[in-house]
Amino acid sequence: MSKKLFVGSLAWATTDDGLRDAFERFGEVIEAKVITERDTGRSRGFGFVTFADDAAADTAMQEMDGAQLDGRRLNVNVAQDRRRGGGGGGGRW
Repeated sequence: MSKKLFVGSLAWATTDDGLRDAFERFGEVIEAKVITERDTGRSRGFGFVTFADDAAADTAMQEMDGAQLDGRRLNVNVAQDRRRGGGGGGGRW
Protein backbone atom coordinates (compact mmCIF):
# COMPACT_ATOMS: atom_id res chain seq x y z
CA MET A 1 0.00 0.00 0.00
CA SER A 2 1.34 3.42 -0.87
CA LYS A 3 1.54 6.40 1.46
CA LYS A 4 1.69 10.08 0.49
CA LEU A 5 3.62 12.65 2.49
CA PHE A 6 3.09 16.42 2.50
CA VAL A 7 6.37 18.35 2.38
CA GLY A 8 6.13 22.01 3.36
CA SER A 9 8.56 24.93 3.52
CA LEU A 10 10.27 24.04 0.25
CA ALA A 11 12.74 26.49 -1.24
CA TRP A 12 11.56 28.19 -4.44
CA ALA A 13 14.42 26.47 -6.28
CA THR A 14 13.47 22.91 -5.26
CA THR A 15 12.40 20.82 -8.25
CA ASP A 16 10.50 17.54 -8.60
CA ASP A 17 13.82 15.77 -9.18
CA GLY A 18 15.45 17.43 -6.18
CA LEU A 19 12.54 16.42 -3.98
CA ARG A 20 12.72 12.84 -5.27
CA ASP A 21 16.49 12.70 -4.71
CA ALA A 22 16.10 13.86 -1.10
CA PHE A 23 13.57 11.12 -0.27
CA GLU A 24 14.67 8.14 -2.38
CA ARG A 25 17.20 6.95 0.19
CA PHE A 26 14.30 5.83 2.39
CA GLY A 27 12.63 3.58 -0.19
CA GLU A 28 10.88 3.43 -3.55
CA VAL A 29 9.34 6.79 -4.45
CA ILE A 30 6.38 6.44 -6.78
CA GLU A 31 5.97 10.19 -7.29
CA ALA A 32 7.58 13.41 -6.08
CA LYS A 33 5.79 16.60 -7.07
CA VAL A 34 6.44 20.24 -6.21
CA ILE A 35 3.17 22.16 -6.50
CA THR A 36 3.41 25.22 -8.73
CA GLU A 37 1.30 28.26 -9.52
CA ARG A 38 -0.85 27.63 -12.55
CA ASP A 39 -0.17 30.98 -14.21
CA THR A 40 3.51 31.58 -13.40
CA GLY A 41 4.90 28.07 -12.90
CA ARG A 42 6.56 29.27 -9.68
CA SER A 43 6.71 26.88 -6.73
CA ARG A 44 4.01 27.33 -4.10
CA GLY A 45 6.52 26.17 -1.44
CA PHE A 46 5.13 22.70 -0.84
CA GLY A 47 4.90 19.33 -2.49
CA PHE A 48 4.05 15.68 -2.09
CA VAL A 49 6.11 12.49 -2.05
CA THR A 50 4.37 9.14 -2.51
CA PHE A 51 6.14 6.00 -1.31
CA ALA A 52 5.39 2.45 -2.43
CA ASP A 53 5.82 1.21 1.15
CA ASP A 54 4.20 2.63 4.31
CA ALA A 55 7.22 1.79 6.49
CA ALA A 56 9.56 3.69 4.16
CA ALA A 57 7.21 6.69 4.25
CA ASP A 58 7.11 6.60 8.06
CA THR A 59 10.91 6.49 8.27
CA ALA A 60 11.23 9.33 5.74
CA MET A 61 8.75 11.44 7.69
CA GLN A 62 10.68 10.94 10.94
CA GLU A 63 14.07 11.63 9.35
CA MET A 64 13.12 14.51 7.04
CA ASP A 65 10.81 16.53 9.30
CA GLY A 66 13.03 19.40 10.36
CA ALA A 67 15.84 18.43 7.96
CA GLN A 68 17.36 20.96 5.56
CA LEU A 69 16.81 20.86 1.80
CA ASP A 70 18.09 23.64 -0.46
CA GLY A 71 18.64 25.86 2.58
CA ARG A 72 15.16 25.46 4.07
CA ARG A 73 14.00 23.44 7.09
CA LEU A 74 11.25 21.06 5.94
CA ASN A 75 7.91 20.25 7.52
CA VAL A 76 6.91 16.67 6.67
CA ASN A 77 3.57 15.10 7.57
CA VAL A 78 1.19 12.46 6.28
CA ALA A 79 -0.85 14.06 3.50
CA GLN A 80 -4.52 14.48 4.24
CA ASP A 81 -7.14 13.67 1.64
CA ARG A 82 -8.38 16.84 0.07
CA ARG A 83 -12.10 17.04 0.33
CA ARG A 84 -13.55 18.98 -2.51
CA GLY A 85 -16.73 20.72 -1.64
CA GLY A 86 -19.64 20.08 -3.84
CA GLY A 87 -20.57 23.64 -3.49
CA GLY A 88 -22.99 25.00 -5.51
CA GLY A 89 -24.95 27.66 -6.76
CA GLY A 90 -26.20 30.32 -4.60
CA GLY A 91 -29.87 30.67 -4.22
CA ARG A 92 -31.89 33.73 -4.91
CA TRP A 93 -32.03 36.33 -2.25
